[in-house]
Amino acid sequence: MQQKRVRKAVFPVAGLGTRILPATKAMPKEMLTVVDRPLIHYAIEEAKAAGIEEFYFVTSRAKSAIEDHFDVAFELEETLRGRGRSETLDELRAWLPAAGSFAFTRQQRPLGLGHAVWCARHLVGDEPFAVLLVDDLMIGDPPCLKEMVDAYGKTGGNIVAVVEVPREHTRRYGVLDVVNDGGKLVSAKGVVEKPEPAAAPSTLTIIGRYIIQPEVFGHLENMKPGSGNEIQLTDGLDRLIAGGQPFHGMRVAAHRYDCGDKLGFLEANVALGLQHPTLGGPFRDILQKLV
Repeated sequence: MQQKRVRKAVFPVAGLGTRILPATKAMPKEMLTVVDRPLIHYAIEEAKAAGIEEFYFVTSRAKSAIEDHFDVAFELEETLRGRGRSETLDELRAWLPAAGSFAFTRQQRPLGLGHAVWCARHLVGDEPFAVLLVDDLMIGDPPCLKEMVDAYGKTGGNIVAVVEVPREHTRRYGVLDVVNDGGKLVSAKGVVEKPEPAAAPSTLTIIGRYIIQPEVFGHLENMKPGSGNEIQLTDGLDRLIAGGQPFHGMRVAAHRYDCGDKLGFLEANVALGLQHPTLGGPFRDILQKLV
């Protein structure tokens, strides 16, 4: 049977953003701006570059700003038109999604990432799909998800983006139990959620990009709460491995900025500010004056 391509993506955006309070008290963390666009915007651009056609958001209360960002703003457009700002108007229209390509569903209670992904089961259906965690801002060439989708075309199964961390940090991540390390791609025989350093099977940890087979929904359906008393996506992935599905970690070329963390968010703004085609030079001058 021919392998189905990855054309759908899930964005779990129901989280409260407690690590970056008070900025996220009244604003979704996904709408925090890095230089000149919100985090969610970067994630959508990355997904589009990977060939994603359908975008599914798992939201919660007070997240309507995300939906509004990708909708037509009639009053704003009329204002820009009246002021003759046609270039800005064209730019806004250029990244609006095609009608019907975005869909939103709710996670009513914060029961974990696995539960959030499960909430999108009827939207995804029986197809492989990507998951993007928006506060992991991935910047690089090739774009992170595109690199993973290209690899998936050769490996099939499931792929997660991974990075090495100091052993004392394994309790923060899902950790791969590695069976074969091929450098760029690593085969795994299991995934452990937030193990203590002494018990961690490796220091190769999952960051916020996944390509997953739809069978995971059946596992998540019956999953009992795990680490943190939440339904963990990594537990569902571990079940896929146990069922014989191929599972790979990929050391991606893109650089990760942890924008759910205050320092990571500041780092992203500085790094991307310096790279900006028009703001980069003046911004560098400002930084040199300050430091």
